Amino acid sequence: MFRFNTIKDYHASLLAGETSITQAVNFFLDQIIEHQQLNSFLEVFTDEAKLRAVELDAQIAAGKPLGKLHGVVVGIKDVLCYNGHKVSAASKILENYTAIFSATAVQKLLDEGAIIIGRQNCDEFAMGSSNENSAYGSVKNALDNSYVPGGSSGGSAVAIQANLCMISLGSDTGGSVRQPADFCGVIGLKPSYGRISRYGLIAYASSFDQIGIFSHTIDDAALILEVIAGADNFDSTVSSKNVPNYSAELSNINNGNEKPVPKKVAYFKETLSHPGLDPEIKNQTLAYLASLTEKGYTVEAIDFNLLSYLVPTYYVLTTAEASSNLSRFDGIKFGHRTKDAIDDLTDLYKKSRTEGFGAEVQRRILLGTFVLSAGYFDAYFTKAQQVRRKLVDLTNDLFTKYDFIVSPTVPTTAFKIGTHNHSATEMFLADIYTVYANLVGIPAISIPIFKHSNGMPFGLQVMSASFNEVALLQFSKKMMETK
Repeated sequence: MFRFNTIKDYHASLLAGETSITQAVNFFLDQIIEHQQLNSFLEVFTDEAKLRAVELDAQIAAGKPLGKLHGVVVGIKDVLCYNGHKVSAASKILENYTAIFSATAVQKLLDEGAIIIGRQNCDEFAMGSSNENSAYGSVKNALDNSYVPGGSSGGSAVAIQANLCMISLGSDTGGSVRQPADFCGVIGLKPSYGRISRYGLIAYASSFDQIGIFSHTIDDAALILEVIAGADNFDSTVSSKNVPNYSAELSNINNGNEKPVPKKVAYFKETLSHPGLDPEIKNQTLAYLASLTEKGYTVEAIDFNLLSYLVPTYYVLTTAEASSNLSRFDGIKFGHRTKDAIDDLTDLYKKSRTEGFGAEVQRRILLGTFVLSAGYFDAYFTKAQQVRRKLVDLTNDLFTKYDFIVSPTVPTTAFKIGTHNHSATEMFLADIYTVYANLVGIPAISIPIFKHSNGMPFGLQVMSASFNEVALLQFSKKMMETK
C-alpha cells in the first residue's frame, strides 16, 4: 500500500523502485472518492493526473534528473488559476469560467514536476472563517463531519488532514491558511507579503492577500516555499529579494550545523487575557510557554493595547479593497449575467451581481463601498490606514528586541456547522489573532501542537520579522520535534 511521510522520503522510495508515481496518484484518487462527503474538492483532474503520472514514471525509468517536486501530488484552492481549467472562487458569479493562464505559483509547481490533482472548495472569494460560504456547499472537518474545518481555505486544509493529497496551496488574507490549519491539526504557513507572486490569484484584498501552504511537515512546507517564492515580472508587488534554500537550512539543524538558535520570544499579554479565549487553550498555551523557558528561551509578556483595533482595522481596509476588486464582476466583462430581460444597464448590473454573489460577499462589498464613500472615507478608511501604519512601526520595533511573537492561532477550537451563522461579528472575531500578520505583512505559521479535551486539535501561531522565514521554519521545526 502506498504511504506518504515527506516529499524527501517519497522521492527516495521512487528512486529505489519501492513505489511509483502512478501508485501515488491512484492512492490519492481513491482517497478523494472515499471521502467525498467532506466536499473538499470541487473538481478532480483524474485523467490528466493519471497521464501525468505515467509520463513522470517514464522519466525516472529513463534516468532523467528529477525536479524538486517530481510526482508530488498537489491540490490548489479554487482561487488559483490553472491554464485550461475551471476556477470559480467558489462563487456562482464565476461558475464555469475557465482560466486562460496559470498563476505563477502554480506554474512553478508544474515546472518542478508536481501533479495538480484538483481544485479545492473554499469560502466564496476567500471571504469567511468556516468554509460555510461556498456556493457549492460547506466543507466538513474530517475528524467530525458536524464541525467546520475553518476558512476560507477549508477544502485545502481538509485535503491534508484527510490525506487526499500531499500538499495544498491556499490563500491567506487575514488567517485563511492558519485558521483552518489550526482547526484541522495540520501545518499552515503564510509567508511574508511579497514573498510569493500573487499573479493568477483571484483578488480579495490586494494589499493583504498571500498564497500559503498546507503540509504535514515543516520540511515539506519549506521545500514548497523554496519552489514557489521569488520575483515575478507579472506582479509588481512581489519582492526581488533572493530566495533562501529553505530545505537546506532545515537540514542544517539535523546535521548540527545550524546557526545559534534565537532565544527571545514574546507574547502579547492581551491575547491570553482576552475574554473570548477558550480557557483550556489559554492554559495549555501558558504551560507551553513555560516549557520554552525551561528549554533556555527567554519568554516575555509584553503589553499590546491595540489588540481590540485589529479586527475593525482589518475589515475596514479589506472590505474597501474587495469593493474595488470585485467591481469587475459585473455580468458584462466578467461573471454571471442574469437571464432576465432587462433594458437598463444599471439594473442589469444589480440583477447579475445579486444572483451571482452570496450573502457574505454582498455584505463585504456593501461595507467596503460604505467606508469608501465621500462622507465616511476619512472617518473610517483613512483612520484605519493610520492604525495600520502604527502597527507596522510597532512591529518593526518589536523585532529589534525579539526573535518571535507567539500566540494562540484561534480563540476556540473548531465549532459545529451553523453555530455562528446568525452573527457576522462572532465570525469576524475568530480572526482576532491572525489578522495582525496580514496587517503588517510578516510571515506566520500555525503548528499543530495541542489537543483539546473536546477531542479537537489546536495550534500555536508563531510570527517572525518580515522575510525571516528561515528562522521561523527552523524554530517551528524544533517546536514540532519537542511537542
